[in-house]
Amino acid sequence: MKLWLDADATPRDVKEICYRVSERLQLETILVANQRLQLPAGYKHLAAVRVDGGPDVADRYIAEHAAAGDVAVTADIPLAALLVPAGVVVIDPRGEEYTTESIGERLSVRDFMDGLRGAGVETGGHAAYGPREKQAFANALDRALTRARRGR
Repeated sequence: MKLWLDADATPRDVKEICYRVSERLQLETILVANQRLQLPAGYKHLAAVRVDGGPDVADRYIAEHAAAGDVAVTADIPLAALLVPAGVVVIDPRGEEYTTESIGERLSVRDFMDGLRGAGVETGGHAAYGPREKQAFANALDRALTRARRGR
């Protein structure tokens, strides 16, 4: 089992939670980004993969390398839609787990909102990322990793 982070847009707080989890569980954790990542010193189970720039290159890398039983962290719904059917547990940085039951609807809503934005409609966005979201993510990650470890 591996923990994958779509690191280009993952909040710093989420990365720090994942760093600590990787060390505590001795879990291989891979951060994938299209920019250079500075990994903190002292974490033996972290690795960074830098992919070429361009849209969705990091997403493709994760989709090609993640395997059933792995856990991935991303806010990218199209990436989640590729991973969930492959048996990868996917959590967004706000603690929502994408499931086979929810991913189709989430993708439809995402595409609808993207169409509105493309037509010039102001759709707003998420509220600021704060302590409540950080805690929800930490709890969701703990639950997902516990389930994944039991399933091995």
